[in-house]
Amino acid sequence: MTKIWKESGFVNDDPWVIETEEAKAGSNEKAIVGLDAFLEQATAGASGLGVLISPADDVTRVAPHLDRVALVAVAFPAFNDGRAFSHASLLRTRLGYAGEIRAVGDVLIDQIPLMLRCGIESFAVTNATALKRLAEGRLPGISNHYQPTAKPSANANSYSWRRVS
Repeated sequence: MTKIWKESGFVNDDPWVIETEEAKAGSNEKAIVGLDAFLEQATAGASGLGVLISPADDVTRVAPHLDRVALVAVAFPAFNDGRAFSHASLLRTRLGYAGEIRAVGDVLIDQIPLMLRCGIESFAVTNATALKRLAEGRLPGISNHYQPTAKPSANANSYSWRRVS
């Protein structure tokens, strides 16, 4: 069972559905479509859309249409495929996307802190261990960072390389 988690806790009434041939968004739901389908709809003038960015997709293709995007889902098909970290970081830092970015796929508890630092705000979690630890409020973390990311640290002293007088 998939649950949506944000830093504020689990979300009960999330309207977003990743559309496939078997699953389509209903009347009270919003569709997340693949990049090519999104580009077709956005070019036709649709707005309030959700787009799924797969690891091999060129995230910069969505740049001209970011004003029409309500949610970007970045896919993590396997724990060892980290291209979605780069997609999220590019969306935040270079493309200036301020909307919601969601991690979907193989979301594991130990990756969530870095996902948060890359600008991902919500998580479609299916992993039983991750669900349990998130429900308990047990998010792992690292207090010192070697470099800044899309989501800056609240503590200026947490960057080990930065000299603060």
